[in-house]
Amino acid sequence: MRRTRALTLSSLTLGLSTFAGLSCAAILKDSSQLKESYDFIIVGAGPGGATTANRLTESANVKVLLLEAGGANDGVLAIDVPQLCVTLTPNTPWDWNFTTVPQEGLLGRTPPFPRGIGLGGTSAVNCLVYTRGTKADIDTWATLTGDEGWGWDGVLPYFKKSEKFNLPVDGHDVSRQFLPEVHGFDGVIGVSVPGAERAIDGRVIATTKELEEFPFQIDMNSGEHLAVNAGWTQALIDSGVRSSSKAYLAPEYLRRRNLDVLLHARVSRVLPTDGALALNSVEFQDGEGGEFKTLTAKEEVILSAGAVHTPVILMHSGIGDAGLLTSLNITVLVDNPSVGQNLTDHVGCGITFEVKSTKTLDEIWRNETLKDAVLEEWAENKTGLMVDTSENHIGFLRLAEDDPIWATHPDPASGPRTAHYEFLFQNGVFPTKESGNYFNLPVGNVSPASRGFVTINSSDPFAAPLIDPRLLSEDIDLYIVRQGLRAGMRFIAAKAWEGYFIRPLQNLTTDEEFDQFIREHAVSFFHPVATAAMSPANASWGVVDPSLLVKGVSGLRVVDASVVPRLPAAHTSAAVYGVAERACDIIKVAYPELFCQQWV
Repeated sequence: MRRTRALTLSSLTLGLSTFAGLSCAAILKDSSQLKESYDFIIVGAGPGGATTANRLTESANVKVLLLEAGGANDGVLAIDVPQLCVTLTPNTPWDWNFTTVPQEGLLGRTPPFPRGIGLGGTSAVNCLVYTRGTKADIDTWATLTGDEGWGWDGVLPYFKKSEKFNLPVDGHDVSRQFLPEVHGFDGVIGVSVPGAERAIDGRVIATTKELEEFPFQIDMNSGEHLAVNAGWTQALIDSGVRSSSKAYLAPEYLRRRNLDVLLHARVSRVLPTDGALALNSVEFQDGEGGEFKTLTAKEEVILSAGAVHTPVILMHSGIGDAGLLTSLNITVLVDNPSVGQNLTDHVGCGITFEVKSTKTLDEIWRNETLKDAVLEEWAENKTGLMVDTSENHIGFLRLAEDDPIWATHPDPASGPRTAHYEFLFQNGVFPTKESGNYFNLPVGNVSPASRGFVTINSSDPFAAPLIDPRLLSEDIDLYIVRQGLRAGMRFIAAKAWEGYFIRPLQNLTTDEEFDQFIREHAVSFFHPVATAAMSPANASWGVVDPSLLVKGVSGLRVVDASVVPRLPAAHTSAAVYGVAERACDIIKVAYPELFCQQWV
């Protein structure tokens, strides 16, 4: 399902020309400027597609066309200002504005399922948290694919390759806030720790010293969990500005003569060339309401349309469950029931308290004059409260080893040092209320057992997909969120918080009250993966092989979140950048004759 109502934000006209991230002249004005041929045609300019376009065109011999359904996303203050991330979805021009089908686990609700559109994809609209998951999470990829290169030791160099860790804009001492040895400093995507102090920072850190249940950990990206990240949230921020996958399409890269980007080019399907199963042709609509055109890549089409659109494109291309496709009069090329299946997403909700402090973000959201002032500070200096995401601290924790749930359920986490749930400590809420100041503690299940699917019910390639993540369909997922909320209440009951809270906005005591509250308020954390999952080349399940080539055809590869075979206990941008960086090296090895001349 897709919603179409747009949200208009006041105060977003401040100096827009200052923040244009791309040179529009470097992007094709229309399809008449296309070259006669391309070696690779990439679909989608999110983390997967933008990374791949950049790395493949490092070779001067390789011609790449990047097709993006949306626009440039230039000059959008809400995108560039990190703190405004909370305003970007749902129901905005930068979101596909999907909703799920009715979720039984959520009492029949159809919550938003945010997906970004335009250059940057979802990395342009997410809330910026940069986490990789644990060693066990990534090692599970190697186990599921039969390829050790997809394990932690194989992927860590690619995490580092993509990353440009930069110091926070306020210049404070970060020596106890991250581990330099697990980070990259010469990559493309900016990562930083918070650059502005919040009123609760000291209380969070003090609690980790006071309560053994919530130990301190300096860096969540080291491959280990089991602590509150009092070493601060790491976020996709570069010198106080959002760092999305548009960084891979910065002007210095768009100046490459072998890279073309065509906007407002919505792909409907991939097509066989000369009637064979070489699916290296792509059909797209040239502009909204425009005519459909077909292009053929010399080597490959690479789908990077994301965990929703990639399986949808595959199904409309005739790759999917034969029974479904036949019922929609879509010619079956490859009968693969795995396409669109295994959708996995994080789920959770928050508890909110009114607080005595006036140093929250609530007044900024209510007071246009104050909001304009902090935005002006950001515009002039890239300093102040707008330089960070919505939380300065996060935490990843597990249920106890002796929790009674283990008597009846297997552990859904990837390993004994991988979290079950996550804390996000937010000093203020958005949208806020007419008066008062608030503290919000979202809790997410980061090791869910529930699995859903993405599918189609029409032969119209642009009909809204059916998205069913089956949130809370497994009872252990509800249990984990409940236990996480109870743990959160223990956290803020520490002495460090004395005198801070006025009252909770919800009165939850019994399991039944918690469960009802969760079902009424839980949402997707919009981290979907696995709808075109990797598997061993000879496996009867899965959609792509460990080289990310689509099974049963040639000339077609997938590089995006859909190939991730297991959802890490992490926000997923980092995972996709790591996948894409490794995918590019896999592609370069496959075509040595093309990748022999680098730009100087």
